[in-house]
Order: sequence, then C-alpha cells, then structure tokens
Amino acid sequence: MISFEYYNPAKIVFGEDSEKKLKDLLSAHGVTSLLLVYSGDFIKDLGIYQVVSDAAKALGIKFSENGEVVPNPSIDLVRKLVLQGKKDGVDFVLAVGGGSAIDTAKATAIGIPYEGDPWDFFEKGVVPENVLPIGVIATTASSGSETSNAAILSNGEWKLGFEDDRIIPKFAIMNPRFTAGLPSYQTSVGVADVLAHLLERYFSDEKNSDVTDYLIEGAIRALLVNADKLLKDPKDINARGEIQWLASVAHNNFLDAGRRADWGSHRIEHELSAQYNIAHGEGMAVVFVAWTKFIAKEKPWRAALLASRVYGVDEYNYSEEERAEKLSEILKAFFQKLGLKTTLTELGIGKEDFDIMAQRATRNGPVGHYIALDTDRFKAILELAV
Repeated sequence: MISFEYYNPAKIVFGEDSEKKLKDLLSAHGVTSLLLVYSGDFIKDLGIYQVVSDAAKALGIKFSENGEVVPNPSIDLVRKLVLQGKKDGVDFVLAVGGGSAIDTAKATAIGIPYEGDPWDFFEKGVVPENVLPIGVIATTASSGSETSNAAILSNGEWKLGFEDDRIIPKFAIMNPRFTAGLPSYQTSVGVADVLAHLLERYFSDEKNSDVTDYLIEGAIRALLVNADKLLKDPKDINARGEIQWLASVAHNNFLDAGRRADWGSHRIEHELSAQYNIAHGEGMAVVFVAWTKFIAKEKPWRAALLASRVYGVDEYNYSEEERAEKLSEILKAFFQKLGLKTTLTELGIGKEDFDIMAQRATRNGPVGHYIALDTDRFKAILELAV
C-alpha cells in the first residue's frame, strides 16, 4: 500500500422519507439564503420541490431557484447562477438531481465568493479562498458526486474537472424511490457510470492493496447482482437502493486508500462527450471495452486478475493476455445487456476528430496512471472503439 490520507465529511441520510429531514439539516447549517439548483419539473412531480419550499418557509430562509441544468453541464449556466447568487446573498447551494445538477451547484458554490470568472478554477487551477456549503438531494444512482470532492464542467470545447475537499457536500439525502421512475436508459447509463468509477480505481499499479482490491471486487459483484435484478424488475426498490449506495461508495474516494487510480479512460470519454455531447455513462461503456482490449496487449495483469476473481475466467486455462481480452468481451456483453451502445460507430461518431481530441487531452503530457496514454496511445484506443 502507498501512504494516504482520507477525508470525507459528507453526512449521508439514506432511505424512505429521508427528504423529510431537510429542514433539520438546513437549520443545523444556519442557512439564511438558499439557491436551489435542479433540472426540470420532475422534482415537483416527486414532491421534492414542495419539501424544499416548505423547509425554507418554516425557517425563514430566502429562497431562489434555477431549473435549467442539462446533461454535460455548462460553465455558462454557472456564470448565470453566480450572478444570481451574489445578488440574492446566497449562503447555501442545494442541488436536486444527479451529477449534472450537483456539479453545477459545486461550481456555483466556489464561484459566488469569487470575483473572477468561475472557469478559472477549471482551466487555470485557481484555488478558491472561500467556498459556500452545498447540500444534495440525489435522484439518480450514477455519478457519486453527492459525496465526492470533484466537479466536471464543459465550456463547449473543453470538459475539465476541479477537485477540492471543500466542495464535498455537507449532506446527501438519498431516497431510492426517487430513482424508481427513471427511464431504463438513464438507469443503464447510471450503472455504467458506477462500474466505470470502480474500474478506474481497480486499475492501479499498486500490487500490495488487498483491502481495496477485495472491496472493489465486492462492489462490482454487488453492482452486477443488483443490475440483473433491475433488468428483471425495474421497480425493485431494494436493488435501486443498493445501486444508489454503490454510486456513492464508488466515488467518495474511500476506495482510493493505499492505491493510485488510473483515470485515463475518463479523460478519453471527457473528450468524446465534450466533442459530441454523448451521455457520460454510455461513453464510458464504449471506452472501457476498447481500453481493456488495448491494455490486454500492453499491460494485462490487472485486467486478468479482475477477470479471474470476479468473472471466473480460469487462470489455468488462459494466459494473462487472454484473460484480459476476455474481460473486454465480458464488459461489452454486460453493457449490451443494459441496452447501451459499445462502439463509436453505433453512436454515429467517426474518426475525423481523433487527432484534435488526442492532442487536446494530452496537451500537458500523458494521461492515466496504470498505463500512461500519450497522443498515439490515445488515438489507438479510439481506433479500437470504432
């Protein structure tokens, strides 16, 4: 194991009617002016909007809102929200939704106290002096942003991330029933996103990491079991609860302890979704099928280990490279079972932008830690994804 520090102060409020504890949570944080960030009227259909409105009224909190969040969230909306927040004297940002709403709220929370452009945090690496507190009511099971220290935004050309422990939400309310009405496609891309976060952490060069190796393997097994349950019965609330909790576990950095995650695959997908505005989870499905096929030739040991331990590929009958190749095939079959596309061709994406995406992603040097991707390797994986 490598040395590590772990910190995550997010309070998890999980289960049936957990949203009813919002009033007490806002009171505990002394909120006086609340900005609600969400995406569309579905939060009214779920009754969440009324819960937030009632809590604000009961506590005498000034209440403003914006429901314009879209997938692959944009810095343009954040700029608008920052201006709104400054005008209203906002001292707490509440996100309702999935990763897009939460990341928008996080960027707004660092932008309101800042005098410059909030894109500075993402493009220039500016460290914020002050960060407003953030809360979350999660309505999806996917990104894990509800307990993570990261936010991802796009400016229409670049899709970049920002990390700071101060943007970890103060609390995350998770009622699995809020996910029960999701379209099957959104459920599937969420499952793919959760698996991608687990895989990124599993692919570490650290060989002495038994604790987190087995924890990640167990989490993948749990995800597979409950994904199968949802395919049979999309209303299975217990399966939805398991996957919603797994989304947080997969991305709250606990599974990073003692190891260094890869993240090269995410850099590839960020280029794809920035360029073509595809759904992140489906993009990760495409990328991981190609990436595991690529590493089977270059550095197969981790993929082979996972194939044997989780998927039962016999290490006596297959070489390390063969087991790694089988993992790519297994992942492809799983994503297809979820109803997701697994090639760029299926997404209507050709090769014309491969050069620009590879150069953009590697402008500061190779990306990824398990296997460093320079421009040529980056393009080679995209070729395998066609």
